[in-house]
Amino acid sequence: MRTAIGATKSICPVCHRVIDAHLYEEGGAVYIAKNCPEHGHFKDLYWSDYQLYRRFEAQDIRIRNVNAVNAKSEPNANCPFACGLCPSHESPTVLGIIDVTNRCNLRCPVCFAGSNGHGYDKDPTADEIKAIIDNFATNTNAAGIQFSGGEPTLRADLPELIAYARRRFEHVEVDTNGIKMAQSAEYCREIESAGTSVIYLQFDGVTDLPYEKLRGRKLLAIKKKAIENHRKAGPKPAIVLVPTLVKGVNDDQIGAIIKFAIENRDIIRGVNFQPVSFCGRTPYRASERITVSDVLRAIEEQTGFIHKSDFFPPSLMSMLLTSIGKSGVGCHFACGAFSYLVFLDDKREPKPEPITRYVDMERLAAIYKERGKISLIAALRNIRLELLKKLFVSVIKSHDYHDLSALHFKLLFIGTMHFMDSYNFDLERLRRCVIHYGLPDGRIVPFCSYNNIHRRV
Repeated sequence: MRTAIGATKSICPVCHRVIDAHLYEEGGAVYIAKNCPEHGHFKDLYWSDYQLYRRFEAQDIRIRNVNAVNAKSEPNANCPFACGLCPSHESPTVLGIIDVTNRCNLRCPVCFAGSNGHGYDKDPTADEIKAIIDNFATNTNAAGIQFSGGEPTLRADLPELIAYARRRFEHVEVDTNGIKMAQSAEYCREIESAGTSVIYLQFDGVTDLPYEKLRGRKLLAIKKKAIENHRKAGPKPAIVLVPTLVKGVNDDQIGAIIKFAIENRDIIRGVNFQPVSFCGRTPYRASERITVSDVLRAIEEQTGFIHKSDFFPPSLMSMLLTSIGKSGVGCHFACGAFSYLVFLDDKREPKPEPITRYVDMERLAAIYKERGKISLIAALRNIRLELLKKLFVSVIKSHDYHDLSALHFKLLFIGTMHFMDSYNFDLERLRRCVIHYGLPDGRIVPFCSYNNIHRRV
């Protein structure tokens, strides 16, 4: 028995033409189905838990696009092939991404970017990258910049680019596989002192097996050495672990990865699980599909103390970002999920508990949606832990990025973000994308359209 959910648009995984698609519930899961007149019928798992899908939909917060868009296209002109952004894009830029190189010192069997390991492609110049940073600063209200690739640490001028970005943004992230960080503690200090806010560290498991399958070699010792070297980098070095999850490969290590983060909470600020996206160099295998709801179920089963009910759609983070005058997270509720762990003061042993034990997140979200920030401050006084109460109220009242940063240094972020591929591509989700690539030609392009369409061209 099927239950219709709604109609959308998608793309054919073969020819990439825009085609009609529909979402439906069957057997307690959500599927997307579509027909290409040339290449036939396609069906894929969208979310594995229909009830959780409906809860997230009900909790969703929409954020109006406040970008001063440097539009390169007319509204709805050949969407999603004419992304610029166009004025029809519904959500503002929250994080601006810049691919500073396509070179890489790995050639992973799984890579959504399809980055090569040979070093023959020409990198954008430093001036081109600085122009992209300026474009984000002038034409968006983004919360920060992320340097990606390829492997950004292969650029000798990366510290210079980080320092330039910090003059325009208070938050600057660097994606890395950690190889160069593992080689040199001095290099870690160099990029930290340049102004890096967070290192986004590829981290696929706590044994070598996931790395052998996903990266082509054993890397666990290198990851641990990179973390240890970065500990020495400065007064407040911060790392977010970023595991790519593939069903049957490392989804049994989700709880162990969280445990590793807890044990290293002095430097690790969070874990952001990324279910595999079948694009770039990653071959499509339906049996390896893992969705947001699969991740949350695994977290519940493998930790025993973090439950699906402790997670919320990422748009609820808008309560914090809009409080410091930055674009709210208006992405689609199906894009991901987030929660936080709180650590009670116990010098002998960490006692992490989900933030929902102390903060009624659903009530805060409802108040934020209905009445705005002033009522939210009053509601925050009901937080059942004095430390959290002070931190949250400080963020809402001060409008200060540093207060928001201080809050995150007292918590451990646990989240997941599922980027789309051409099989589960949903144009309604795309129009609410908040993670955008900046290109040398001046365009600002949503993450999932770039990796599935524009990067191919």
